[in-house]
Amino acid sequence: MMKRMLRALYHVMKLLLLPLCLVLTFMYAMFQGGFVSWFLFYSIIPIALYSLLLPFYALRDAEVKRITNQNGYVVGEQFVSTITIKRKLPFPLLYLVIEDELPPQFISCKQTKMNKVVLFPGLKRNISFQYVIDTIPRGEHTFSSVRVKTGDLFGMIEKEVTFSVPDTFLVYPQYVDIAYRQLENHFEQGALSANINSAKDSTISVGVRDYKPGDRFSWIDWKATARTNNIMTKEFEQQRSHNVMIFIDRTESPLFESVVTFTASIVRAVLKQNSPASFVSIGKEQTIFPLDNGDTQLQQILCHLAKVQADSVFPLSQSVDMELRKIYEPVTVILVTSNLSPDIQKAADCAAIKNRKCMVFVVKEKANQLSHREISIIETLKKRQIFVNTVYENRYTNVFFEVSK
Repeated sequence: MMKRMLRALYHVMKLLLLPLCLVLTFMYAMFQGGFVSWFLFYSIIPIALYSLLLPFYALRDAEVKRITNQNGYVVGEQFVSTITIKRKLPFPLLYLVIEDELPPQFISCKQTKMNKVVLFPGLKRNISFQYVIDTIPRGEHTFSSVRVKTGDLFGMIEKEVTFSVPDTFLVYPQYVDIAYRQLENHFEQGALSANINSAKDSTISVGVRDYKPGDRFSWIDWKATARTNNIMTKEFEQQRSHNVMIFIDRTESPLFESVVTFTASIVRAVLKQNSPASFVSIGKEQTIFPLDNGDTQLQQILCHLAKVQADSVFPLSQSVDMELRKIYEPVTVILVTSNLSPDIQKAADCAAIKNRKCMVFVVKEKANQLSHREISIIETLKKRQIFVNTVYENRYTNVFFEVSK
């Protein structure tokens, strides 16, 4: 309460200072006389009048908008925002400070053009400026307001208005095109033998496509190859439905963004093959997408991955055990992590015990980053016929083919 009173008193004193300056300069001109004293008085009159009129100018009546170059973004893309201000009256403004208040995640981002500028609009009714953020981080980002400030020549009178301009943007994770191959299990005399198989019926060709690494020599369509001058392979009809359940490890890690990128790539690769996929993401909140396929499922999972945080509070093995109890049809379990811990080993063992096909992907920044403990766990899992593959940044394309080596 006291601060409000002092602030109000301060503004009143500044308003009274202007007439006082006029009175003093007039008295000086009357007593002193001469050209200089009267010139000083007449020079101050327009400045004082402007300062007295400025508090009555309705800056709040202006219309402020934010226009962006896209509606949705992918990590690393450039964010370009244009702030436009449309004034109702062409009241002269000596200067205008405009600042678009950024979300906390954007504050540390490099800006080619700054989000705060000083403009000199004069009598212009339409004012705009543009700023650029070079690379934007993943997440759901909310813009709330634009702050506009103006004042008189001497800074005695200032007006500041914060306009509510709410906007929410979703920045999706990056993804890499991955050549996906299905995992088949065969039970022989109680033992589990596993191999990577394309699960295609080589007797029913439904079309042709470009050659991909791992395609069989017998799949090549020589007529189409000769016609297009590119190696073309036959596209086959799926033999049977292949269900996949993908788990993301949300344990806090410096490589969590890489885990999200790889997970998005895996989800996209599976669903683009029209395989039904379920996605499980458990942290402070629990998000489970039931088995489904198609673009709608892909879009929903990518939306979740855009917002997901490294905030795991439960062991992943517990989540795997709980979710596998709910599913009775055959399913391939894919675990994505950046830290091959005993809990991840327990989760993989849980899937194997329930006779589920299991693949574990360990995301690392570069080669030779596996700890002795992780190497030991990998050897143990491989002895149990559980597929484990260490994947490195920017080398995701052929991870399913590398598993089979």
